[in-house]
Amino acid sequence: MRNAALILGLIGGLWAMTVGFFVYGYVEFVDWFGEVPDLARQVEDPALFRTVSILSPLLAIAGAAMARARALWGGILMLIAAAGIYHAFGFGVFTMFPIVFCGLGGVLAIAAGKPDEEKAHF
Repeated sequence: MRNAALILGLIGGLWAMTVGFFVYGYVEFVDWFGEVPDLARQVEDPALFRTVSILSPLLAIAGAAMARARALWGGILMLIAAAGIYHAFGFGVFTMFPIVFCGLGGVLAIAAGKPDEEKAHF
């Protein structure tokens, strides 16, 4: 289960990074060039979008990296990443994979309570 959490968190983090690049770029584009009527409007809270665009992929990839050694911490980080993406960007065609992969990776990491190693996180 830890290996599955690692792979799902890594894939979800990479997808979240791709979404984050585009969201951050869009926010900066509208800041730089201004709003274009009927084409590009600025989001309500640009600081939230910028922050989540950077932190969620970071948390997902860090949680995936920790999933084998410290499954509880890694799982919590992946769940925070999934919640951040959902809160900021909503559930849509480009965000459904990062949310679901990070969420499932987090649940699997937390569910790995009795690992093969002698140290359990419970």
